[in-house]
Amino acid sequence: MTNLTVGVLALQGAFVEHLKLLRQAADDWLRQQHEPSTATATTTAPGSSPQGASPSSHASPHTDADRWNADADADADAHISIRKPNTDEERTTTTTDLTHFTFLEVRTPPELVRCDALILPGGESTSISLIAVRTGLLVPLREFVKVAQKPVWGTCAGLILLAESANETKATGQELIGGLDVRVQRNYFGRQVESFEAELHLPFLQDAHPFHSVFIRAPVVEKVLSPTTTPGSVPPPSGEDGAKQAPPRQSTKPPVEILGRLPGRAKSIRDKTTTAEDLGEDGDIIAVRQGNVFGTAFHPELTGDGRIHRWWLGEVMKAKVEQVSASRGV
Repeated sequence: MTNLTVGVLALQGAFVEHLKLLRQAADDWLRQQHEPSTATATTTAPGSSPQGASPSSHASPHTDADRWNADADADADAHISIRKPNTDEERTTTTTDLTHFTFLEVRTPPELVRCDALILPGGESTSISLIAVRTGLLVPLREFVKVAQKPVWGTCAGLILLAESANETKATGQELIGGLDVRVQRNYFGRQVESFEAELHLPFLQDAHPFHSVFIRAPVVEKVLSPTTTPGSVPPPSGEDGAKQAPPRQSTKPPVEILGRLPGRAKSIRDKTTTAEDLGEDGDIIAVRQGNVFGTAFHPELTGDGRIHRWWLGEVMKAKVEQVSASRGV
C-alpha cells in the first residue's frame, strides 16, 4: 500500500478551511479517476470504521464533500482510501497505486515528518514565523522545502514565508522559510479595509470558468530573483531596499513560472474601468511555481471552490508516483 499524507501548517490562520477543500478535492479526484466502477473510495475519521462506497452510489456530486466539511473541525486527521487495481489493464494507470490519503494539522516536527506535502495557509505571516521559531519548526520547515524538496503550497501569508525575499517586514524582523526565488511586497493593496474579491483567469486549471478569488491584505510578487545556488552560506539579515531574506536553498534547476496575474492593479479594482492594457502592463503576479513550491497571493481556501486544491493534489500525486517508481527502479 502506498500512502500519501498532506499536512496543513496549523500554527495560525485558515488551516481548517484548507483541510475542508483538500477533502473535497480528494473526493472529486477519486470520482473523476475511478468512475464508473474501477475503485471503491472510503472515508475514515479517527476512531471509526471505514465504510466502502462506490463512486456511482453517491446521491449527489457533493455528498461526500459536504460530509467532510461538516466533520472538518472535529476530525483533523482523516483518511481517504482507494482500492488497489485488480487487473493488469487497471495497473496501467499509475496514480491508482496511491491507495491511502491522509490530511492532518501540523504543529510539531514529528507531525511534519509524516507529510509528503504541505500547505502553508493564509493568516499573519509574522505570527506564523514567530510561532514556528518558538516551537522548533522553522528549521524543519526549511529542510522540508529546500532539502527534501517536497511539494509545498503557500497562500497569502504562506506565499510571503516561501519567498526568498520580502519587503515591508516589521521592525522586529521576520524569519522566512524560502524556496521561491521571488521578492514579495507585503500588504501590497493596503490595509484590511481595502480587501477585495476578483475574478481570475488561471490557465493552469485548464478551465474556461474564472476563479473567484479573495484578497485580504494580500502580497504580490514584485520581482523574480536570480536563483539562490550557494548552499551553506549565510546571507546578511536584509537585502536590497531593506528586504528580509531567507537562508539560501540548494541549487535549483527549475525557473520560476508565473501562473497567474491580477489584471490592472488595484486601480482597476477600484474604478472598474481601467485595465492592465491601459496601464501598459500584464498585471500583478499573484500565482507562481518553482519546482516543488507553489504560491498564491490570494485565499482559495475562503471561496469554497476546490479547483486549485484539486489541481495541486494532482501535482502532489504525480510527484509521489515518480518517487515510488524511482524507489522501485521502474
